[in-house]
Amino acid sequence: MAGYLELFWSFFKIGSFTLGGGFAMIPLMEKELVQKKQWLSKEEFLDILSLSQAMPGIFAVNMATCIGYRLRKITGATVSVLGNILMPILTIILLAMFFQYFRDNTIISHIFMGIRPCVVALIAAPVFTLAKNAGLCWQNCWIPLLSAALIWLFGVSPITIILIAGVGGFLYGRIKDRKEAEI
Repeated sequence: MAGYLELFWSFFKIGSFTLGGGFAMIPLMEKELVQKKQWLSKEEFLDILSLSQAMPGIFAVNMATCIGYRLRKITGATVSVLGNILMPILTIILLAMFFQYFRDNTIISHIFMGIRPCVVALIAAPVFTLAKNAGLCWQNCWIPLLSAALIWLFGVSPITIILIAGVGGFLYGRIKDRKEAEI
């Protein structure tokens, strides 16, 4: 079982070394919490990931809240969130204080241009891991592709896609259960 200090430190590391926002921290969270600490199974992690994406608010905070609560209830959720947001908040404060001094600096501009492709890779990598762990295969790969196309090309609300997918999954499960019961 995770102690409060260990929980805080794990989320502090995740929050401190993640560039690119909440989705970029998925590989770090999985490595730290599932593989290294073994506080969660892959299935539990995927369930919390799905729930955190569907909840309103900041994804990283949602993840920290759900995982902290799962491990140590209310205090664990509080400790996890504080650990997760402390370094980003301090970084934002420092950047805001000194932004005027380096906003036109070409070296800083080039550094950020170099970081951008890495952030894209950090966000893309979990997509493949999630696809593999969620059982995505050739028979069902049309679902995320169609969902992405509807959102990107036709401007369909992601909320609508989530609701349709939830209802579709529920109905599919009911039909599958009935067929298994008949056998």
